[in-house]
Amino acid sequence: MKKITSQQQRVLDCIQIYLNKTGFPPTRADICKELGFKSPNSAETHLRALEKKGFISIESGTSRGISIINNDNKLTQADDEYPVVGLVAAGSPTLAQENIEQTINCPNKFFDSDFDYFLKVKGLSMKDVGIMEDDLIAVKKTNEVRNGDIVIARLEDEVTVKFFQRKSPKIVELEPANEDYENIVVDLEHQDFHIEGKSVGLLRKN
Repeated sequence: MKKITSQQQRVLDCIQIYLNKTGFPPTRADICKELGFKSPNSAETHLRALEKKGFISIESGTSRGISIINNDNKLTQADDEYPVVGLVAAGSPTLAQENIEQTINCPNKFFDSDFDYFLKVKGLSMKDVGIMEDDLIAVKKTNEVRNGDIVIARLEDEVTVKFFQRKSPKIVELEPANEDYENIVVDLEHQDFHIEGKSVGLLRKN
């Protein structure tokens, strides 16, 4: 693993902190605001250097397509094993054995919040916040969520990852981050709906 400059380390730390706080990566403008860069080009230069040195990956065509690479050479904290849940079988508990594809080691303090499992992303409904197919979302099991959180929700027998927005006591909307997908309007009185957890971070494995 190549060494990085102090400025590149600041950018890398900024990405990690932003992921920890929000569950999705920063834009170039966010990095400029956090670190005081005058131009997004400055952020872009450091990002490309970090990508070349193997610390991050950058997905073209999305403003938030930045992911920290889970490289074992960088992980110095104590590891723990977490299950990776793939496509959830309709009607089955998320952590049912048939849904678990593997377990992986991850430092237990890698994200700002504790978490319970990784969910492998299917589809591109959240691509505009940098969540791509086969990425691993770190999921904290909770039903205490706020508007704007990225949640793992079960609607009837299907599990989906979307932004949470409560419109009224009886209506919730699940919002994608991709203009090709429509909002899902949930009638809490007539549909079986509950929150499985929320995203507290993201891994993209090479």
